[in-house]
Amino acid sequence: MGFLEVKNLKVHYPIRGGFFNTIQDYIKAVDGVDLDIEQGKTYGLIGESGSGKSTIGKAIVGLEKITDGHILYEGKDVTSRSYRKKINYNQDVQMIFQDSMSSLDPKKRILDIIAEPIRNFEKLTPKEEKEKVLKLLDIVGLNESAIYKYPFEFSGGQRQRIGVARAVACNPRLIVADEPVSALDLSVQAQVLNYMKLIQQEFNLSYIFISHDLGVVRHMCDYIYIMHNGKFVETGNRDELYSDPQHIYTKRLIAAIPQIEPDRRKELREARQAIEKKFDEQKNVYYDENGSVYDLSKYKDSHYVAARKGEI
Repeated sequence: MGFLEVKNLKVHYPIRGGFFNTIQDYIKAVDGVDLDIEQGKTYGLIGESGSGKSTIGKAIVGLEKITDGHILYEGKDVTSRSYRKKINYNQDVQMIFQDSMSSLDPKKRILDIIAEPIRNFEKLTPKEEKEKVLKLLDIVGLNESAIYKYPFEFSGGQRQRIGVARAVACNPRLIVADEPVSALDLSVQAQVLNYMKLIQQEFNLSYIFISHDLGVVRHMCDYIYIMHNGKFVETGNRDELYSDPQHIYTKRLIAAIPQIEPDRRKELREARQAIEKKFDEQKNVYYDENGSVYDLSKYKDSHYVAARKGEI
């Protein structure tokens, strides 16, 4: 059992209408998911845009109101925001945002941006604070002159590394990384991911890595959750999911990974078309009549698949 557990998490948004603006229905962004986070591991939340993966991350951090379910930290229920302050939950769980520019205050220098969480949770002298900020910048590959600059003076990759340094500043146990490299080119992506790996090894951090890129996730994650329509459709360790995918949605995602093999272009295209055809023909095996995902059931070991009972 991990230090953080998410049990039956639900985040529903009301749809209002009518003369009295009453609630007509709900958008079920997240509809009953379970997570178990262990120290030093990386967990991937994968899915298309709108599947609910970022909502889970924000709910764990406390940026989204939870409709139902529980978040347990070291066995204590931290679903209530007031209780989180008593046990320093907000210090132990940090977030790296997708848009590095809008997540950094444009009016503050980098020294103040990285030092803000340190000032919130630690009592250091100005000299100690500056030394810590410089050490964090060194870890992410930025030099001392960066502390006097503003966010607009950096490239996208550099700003994302500053975001990583800020997230690590107060020595958290878990970092929720919401598509941290999706807006970066491939060479810069590799750079940022390698720094994240280095930091994880040094501080024994856990990551929840949110992405739609299965290629990046394969490089980063130990355990993977595939998400669609607000629910998990398949979960398992990295090797199980890539070598033996069972849910049709997982197969579609894996088939969409770009392949640099011109000689197999026709073969790969036909394989993708075959998966699309199977999806249309067997959709009722994986989704009910309302398009909702079935509950997860055990396939083997730590591998779980959402499908109609008796089909997998």
